[in-house]
Amino acid sequence: MTKKMNVESFNLDHTKVAAPYVRLVGVTSGHNGDEIHKYDVRFKQPNKEHMKMDGLHSIEHLMAENIRNHMTNVIDIGPMGCQTGFYLSVINHDNYDEVLEVLEKTLNDVLEATEVPACNEVQCGWAANHSLEGAKEIARDMLAKRDEWKDVFGEEA
Repeated sequence: MTKKMNVESFNLDHTKVAAPYVRLVGVTSGHNGDEIHKYDVRFKQPNKEHMKMDGLHSIEHLMAENIRNHMTNVIDIGPMGCQTGFYLSVINHDNYDEVLEVLEKTLNDVLEATEVPACNEVQCGWAANHSLEGAKEIARDMLAKRDEWKDVFGEEA
C-alpha cells in the first residue's frame, strides 16, 4: 500500500480518472466558521494529454478575470503544474451545480474574448507566452464535453 501523502491529489489514482471532470477535492474550515471548497477542474486526461503552455497561460488569465464576474466567492483559480487542469477555491459556497454553471459561463467568456487580459510586461511575468486561440481551443474542448463534468471516473460497469 502506498503511503498517504499530505497533498490530496497525490493520493488520487490518476490512471483511474476520466477527464474532463470537476471534482470537489476537499473542504477546509476556518476558525471563524468560513469554509473553503477546493475543486479539481480537470481539462485533460492525466499522463495522456496536456494543455500547451501558451494556451494554458492565456486561459488562466481569462478565467481568473472572468470567473469573478459570475461568482463573488472565488478565492483563486490556478493551473496545475502537470498542465492538465486547474484548482478552483471558493469561500462559503457549497453548491456544486452552481460551480459547474459558473465554469461554463466563464469558458463561454473565453470563446467570446478578443484579447487576453493583462497580457503585457507590466501585468504579467511572461507576457510573450500567450495564445488567445490556444485558450479558445482548450475552452471549446472542455465545453464540448460539458455533460461529462460530474463523472470523475468515467463509465464504470
